[in-house]
Amino acid sequence: MLSLARLGFLALLASSAVVKVAADDDSTTSQHSSASRTGSRSIETLTITGTNSPTNIGPDGLPTGSGVSYISYATTVTVPTSTSTSTGTSTFGTLTGSGNSSTSTVVTATSQSVTLLVGGKLTTTAVLNGTLSSNATATMTGNSTSTSTSAAPTNTQPCNGWPEFCERKYSNITQVAAHNSMFDRPGNAASNQALDVLTQLDDGIRMLQGQAHLVNGTMYFCHTNCDILNAGPVEAYLRKVNEWVLTHPYDVVTILLGNGDYVDVGNFSTAFENSGIAKFAYQPPKIPMGIDDWPTLTSMILTGKRVVVFMDYQANQTKVPYILDEFSQMWETPFSPTDRDFPCDLQRPPKLSPDDAKKRMYMANHNLNTEINIATLGVNMLVPSNVLLNVTNNVTGYGSLGLMANSCETQWGRAPNFLLVDYYNVDNGTVFEVAAKHNNVTYSGPCCGLARSAAFRLEGSIFIATVVAATAILALILP
Repeated sequence: MLSLARLGFLALLASSAVVKVAADDDSTTSQHSSASRTGSRSIETLTITGTNSPTNIGPDGLPTGSGVSYISYATTVTVPTSTSTSTGTSTFGTLTGSGNSSTSTVVTATSQSVTLLVGGKLTTTAVLNGTLSSNATATMTGNSTSTSTSAAPTNTQPCNGWPEFCERKYSNITQVAAHNSMFDRPGNAASNQALDVLTQLDDGIRMLQGQAHLVNGTMYFCHTNCDILNAGPVEAYLRKVNEWVLTHPYDVVTILLGNGDYVDVGNFSTAFENSGIAKFAYQPPKIPMGIDDWPTLTSMILTGKRVVVFMDYQANQTKVPYILDEFSQMWETPFSPTDRDFPCDLQRPPKLSPDDAKKRMYMANHNLNTEINIATLGVNMLVPSNVLLNVTNNVTGYGSLGLMANSCETQWGRAPNFLLVDYYNVDNGTVFEVAAKHNNVTYSGPCCGLARSAAFRLEGSIFIATVVAATAILALILP
């Protein structure tokens, strides 16, 4: 059970950075969503300063512990592949396809204004319910099946927001990632996002990252530990993501798991299976996957394997083949950065040569943190430096995401695959502008969706009393 002093500190922590939502008069609609959300938001916080000496970080700045290991493969392991078929529905019609994207692509459309998504250039098969005129030699009308070996029609169906992405490899796109996606609790200084996961996905976030901990046999998403911020069971969060994936058949989503307790990967599989999202999980044909080995978004969409799952530590792809080992297939710049210079140096996995680094994907950690150490309470943690968010998330300027992305591209010859940010909605889509620039497309917005309504905001003594009561209850049920 927590001490009264610790409870008081947690209440203060929760109340020290109240997130305030201010709706404007302008109405905006997400570029990536069929739903509408309106307004803009501002964030006001009390900055906490101090020093931090976490016990699980070594002198080299890397995590330490019995479960911290970096997998190295002397040879590539080939995994047997099989042809699979996937079917899904959307407002555009019915999407079907086979695992061999070079010979078959089938999309049933109900509107002449949508050009079919094409995955192969050898033979294109189209099943139509309506009328489609393409740049092929034939015009197809009515309910029919037609096969043509002529050039594929120009695609106008967006994949992850843009038609240009459909034929690009998964490893050849820069995506915006939500750091600790699930930590969106209003008023909690340990939160990293203001908007819920469904809004994040609607707005264009395509990587969801978060740290998980094992509590009484169940995996929970918790910030540092579950006393400070508990976002609920991993399974419940994945159910929400699964609901979104089901209704967005032309999008590929990445989930990056932080294994906070370095537990066996089997502890995660139940949450993925029960949530339903495991059926969408991508299983690569080889271990590890190099940067040129990844399929196109079209291929992933047509086979229905359009959720890529990575885990930082203790991933075992022979045991759970859809939870991929992060650091044998992707590297990171310094994590939890407190340096506004945001160097694009390789930190994890350690001792990876620059030549080998260029053969795999990489993620730029661009979320500025403030270090705090409350020794009397035994609390060591990092919290977001919210007062600088409008600069940190901007396209230009010292400490900006745009400057870091440019620096990374200069240093490594290509832009980061993932840009990991806090409070992505500040400054109204600038993080997406940065990604669009490096993808050679144009971001037109608008951004971003509203957070929880004002009815969920508690202030003053009522708010603090609620946090204290909730924390006390949590202390009774958690070890």
